[in-house]
Amino acid sequence: MKQALLPLALVLVMTGCANGQMTQTGQGTLLGALGGAAAGAIIGKTTGSDHVGRDAAIGAAVGAIGGYIWSSHMEKQRQEMEAATEGTGIEVSKTPNNELKLEVPSDFSFDTGKYAIKPNMRPILDRFAQTLNQNPVTRVTIVGHTDSTGSDAINNPLSVNRAAAVRDYLSNRGVAFSRMAIDGRGAREPVADNATVAGRAQNRRVEIFVAEPAPQQ
Repeated sequence: MKQALLPLALVLVMTGCANGQMTQTGQGTLLGALGGAAAGAIIGKTTGSDHVGRDAAIGAAVGAIGGYIWSSHMEKQRQEMEAATEGTGIEVSKTPNNELKLEVPSDFSFDTGKYAIKPNMRPILDRFAQTLNQNPVTRVTIVGHTDSTGSDAINNPLSVNRAAAVRDYLSNRGVAFSRMAIDGRGAREPVADNATVAGRAQNRRVEIFVAEPAPQQ
């Protein structure tokens, strides 16, 4: 049973898509369930749980509830943001669970220890706000990060303030405040080695996620 759950989900995805009988929403929800199942199984395995199948089932349920779809609007927004950020160092990507992700490095967004948005980031956020206003059903999550320099007492609020600065800027460009959530991770999620200057620069960043929730059936 433990090993059968994920293959069964894969078969359902492949069969539904091959027969052309699964809607885009259905695919998004099922893929969300599959991702949740995988996450649940991994968590159960790494924590030594004797209930990997149960953990995977719980993950599948959570994934199905929180499923996102990758619509034509999302793809258009991705293409437009790739064009708008070309050559800037900002990475635009599609996450495995159908979110659009913008990763903004610190040398483009904020000065060290500051949360005032740099002038060269403003045109990017202006264009981003336009694409968000063209697709009002999406939800936005903005996450700020810092390097390990300084204490948590400094880094944690700094990361939140950076996310809040981006949210407020987008709100002033017409994006509904209620669509946006913010979070600050401080120095807890580095992507590079904090022992080097280059690594610390990579860790000082802002991540913006855009998701289109799957409609309720």
